[in-house]
Amino acid sequence: MDTEMMTYMLPWLLESLSLLFIYWFKRSRGGVSFLKFPMLYIEELEEKNSLLDLPELALDSILKKLSPADLSKMSGVCTTLRDMCTSDHLWERHMKRKWGGLIGNFTYKESQWSLASRKLDLECPKKNGLVTFFSCRKSDRRGKMSTLAKKKRGKMSSTLPVDSVMALYLSLETGKLWFPAQVFNRENGYVGFLLSCYDAELSYDRHWCNFRARFSSGRRPTMEHNIDWNRLRAPAVESGPHTLHPSDCLDDLKPGDHFEIQWKRETKHPYGWWFGVVGHLEPVNRCKIYCQCLRSDKVMLEFKQYDPGSQWRETTIWRKNHCEIGDGINGYYGGIRKISNKHEILMWQQHWPTEAMLQL
Repeated sequence: MDTEMMTYMLPWLLESLSLLFIYWFKRSRGGVSFLKFPMLYIEELEEKNSLLDLPELALDSILKKLSPADLSKMSGVCTTLRDMCTSDHLWERHMKRKWGGLIGNFTYKESQWSLASRKLDLECPKKNGLVTFFSCRKSDRRGKMSTLAKKKRGKMSSTLPVDSVMALYLSLETGKLWFPAQVFNRENGYVGFLLSCYDAELSYDRHWCNFRARFSSGRRPTMEHNIDWNRLRAPAVESGPHTLHPSDCLDDLKPGDHFEIQWKRETKHPYGWWFGVVGHLEPVNRCKIYCQCLRSDKVMLEFKQYDPGSQWRETTIWRKNHCEIGDGINGYYGGIRKISNKHEILMWQQHWPTEAMLQL
């Protein structure tokens, strides 16, 4: 049905856009700069050819097909289209499609709070589209702007609500907003951080389609650049990296279960999450015949990314009254999450090293 509607309405859209182009061209031929008149009122066109003559449902269907950049450009045509093109229901689709995997509900609220102190001017769209959408109020290269141009721009300008989905999308897309997320294998896959996931503040680099991250290591922040999308995830829990996660899965852990556990090198450091598999307390051959591990008060945690002789290869914890354990030599183990979701397990396994890590 959408295809039929688009086929029916496409001539209307093309005709209206053609009239807009002719109108702009006539203005420029009259010695008037196009850039001085970026905001146009549809009412100045012939009524019978107005894009707004389309039924509301049909026009909304057309706008849903537009990319974020095209939506931004269309919002600069007139007041009515501006209100329609900046509505949340259009931008929620783009938000979910590109940022839904990183921006969860908790992060979304934090991001809106961060935007609350900002003022985003909804002005004329330049030909560069989405990225420069909010930079149109700057003066020309000589640092001057004609009074007439100011009047025209002021007539159509407004402030984009900071709690709108469009405001959040543009802030993320332009890299102006730093948001919380978690990074797999931090510090460009340094051997000491393989199969770990650490909290960080992320900012998007639109030129390279990757991210930069700020880590808090306890002493001074660490920066990392060129982080690809597949190394990122939304925070697994709402508790921060300095909070001990409550371990409510210990009674159910059995050999073969996947888990991630909090670990930090020093007491003042933030926790990171480390991937592992529950192992057998007794030799494997004996356990295969009659495994009693689930009935034991202890749980064997294995980190098979390390060599068998490594001090980090395995550790045991108590099922009851589990709390932070460790020392200054082996670090400190915190809360545990059992991983049952196949997608989460695959996210960890795609970062598995090709060879066992050295005995660190």
